[in-house]
Amino acid sequence: MRSSPMSPSRSRSSTDLRVALVALATAVAPASLLAGCGDDDCGPAGAPISGLTASSVDGTLSYGNLTWLLGNDCPAPDAPEGVVSMSIEGTQTSGTGRFTICIPRPDLLDASPRTLGTITSTADVRIVDLGGDDDGCSYVFDATRPPTGTVVALGVCGDGLDPAGFALDFDGAVSLRRTCNGTEETVAVTLTGRVAVAKRD
Repeated sequence: MRSSPMSPSRSRSSTDLRVALVALATAVAPASLLAGCGDDDCGPAGAPISGLTASSVDGTLSYGNLTWLLGNDCPAPDAPEGVVSMSIEGTQTSGTGRFTICIPRPDLLDASPRTLGTITSTADVRIVDLGGDDDGCSYVFDATRPPTGTVVALGVCGDGLDPAGFALDFDGAVSLRRTCNGTEETVAVTLTGRVAVAKRD
C-alpha cells in the first residue's frame, strides 16, 4: 500500500515553522531585552574619575576618586521606607584635601538639576566637607556662607545603587576659608565639572 504523500510534507512544514519562529525570536529578543534592561544607560558614561574642581583667581583644587555608600548621615523625613541617605566621598588629586557630600534622597537623582547646599540645609545635595591645599595655602569649607548652584546626576539606575555607578555634574559656587602664611580670608570659588561616582568596595 502506498503511503500518503501528505504525511512527510506536513511534518516538514511544522518543523520549518518552528525553526523560523526560533530564528525570529533569537534575532529580535536580544535587542528588545537589552533596551528594556537599560544597562547601556547606567553608569558614568565616560565621565572622568577626577573631573571636579573648586577654582578661584588664586588657584584650583581638583578632586576625584568619588565613591558612595549608604551612610544615613542626612536622613530625609519624607523618604519612602527603605530609602537611605547616600554619602559620597572623594580626595584631592594633588593634595591632602577631601570632598564629602550627602544626598538625603538618592532615589530622586536624575537628569533634573538638584539644589546644592550645606549639611544643615534642605538642599538635595549637601556639602559636608570641601578643602585642601595649594601653593602653600590651606583651604577649608566655610559653611556660614551657603553654597549656590545645582548638581545633575547622569546614568543613575536602581535609585543610585546600581553597581555600574553614575556621574555627577556640578555647577555651583562655594566659599572657602584660605590660610596663607598665617593670614586667613574667605574666598569665593566655583565648584564645577563632571565626575564619575563608583560604589565603595
